[in-house]
Amino acid sequence: MTDAPSATIDATLAPLVFGDLQGCYDPFQRLLRKAAREPGAPLWFAGDLINRGPKSLETLREIIALGSRATVVLGNHDLNLLSVAAGLRKPKKGDTLDEILEAPDAADLIEWVRHKPVAHFENNVLMVHAGVLPQWDATMTMELAHELEQALRAPNWKETLATLYGNEPHRWDDSLKGADRLRVIYNALSRIRFCTPEGAMEFANNGGPDAAPPGYMPWFDVPNRRTQDVTIVFGHWAALGLMIRDDVLCLDSGCVWGNKLSAVRMTADPAQRVVTQVSCSMKK
Repeated sequence: MTDAPSATIDATLAPLVFGDLQGCYDPFQRLLRKAAREPGAPLWFAGDLINRGPKSLETLREIIALGSRATVVLGNHDLNLLSVAAGLRKPKKGDTLDEILEAPDAADLIEWVRHKPVAHFENNVLMVHAGVLPQWDATMTMELAHELEQALRAPNWKETLATLYGNEPHRWDDSLKGADRLRVIYNALSRIRFCTPEGAMEFANNGGPDAAPPGYMPWFDVPNRRTQDVTIVFGHWAALGLMIRDDVLCLDSGCVWGNKLSAVRMTADPAQRVVTQVSCSMKK
């Protein structure tokens, strides 16, 4: 984790952060050519690299080939790949995981995914796939993310992964241990959309912000959440779509649903941030 002052970000080498690719390889290539004009600029990916789009294997290979230039956090679709590969879940209708699982180097691809982080914090920017609970500040978020990452990288990762699915407990408690603790971390970082001011999560609704059940709100609108002092970039919420605020950015603009693929140049000064988009044609 790098906790350097945000003023150190060079505008010409600020990270270019991409929303959910979901195997949409061709739009990704077009967006990369359009937006990544500086050859050395870092490329960040807010999770859901693969699945549902037509070229999941090509997309995964392309990001792996970027090497250290790419910073990736895992999304729920990436973690679903691990579950299917481990024999814990069957592919769902519309999944495009077979080409990865049947690749001659499938084991290596799975290992690469398994060793990616679930959160990244650098220059006061926190990148996660879905969101952060209001009780967590950036430091705590990274500590909890590390717990989940270590569990997924351990020899018994399949057993751990099998315990992550489920909606309970639906809120954080410092006393949580074992599978319950990891399940809350997993759900917050990779699945959350709505929660109560106390941080109780709700998973039945995947519509836009107006779909929040009574007493719930988008996680980023909770008053006095402890990450208000950092900028959070996330994806996951296609029904929310592209949302650009000084402190919170959602970059899932629904490419896999035939909408747009988005990236933002993440400069320290919000006024200098540039959003670039390309149209997508693969309607589901």
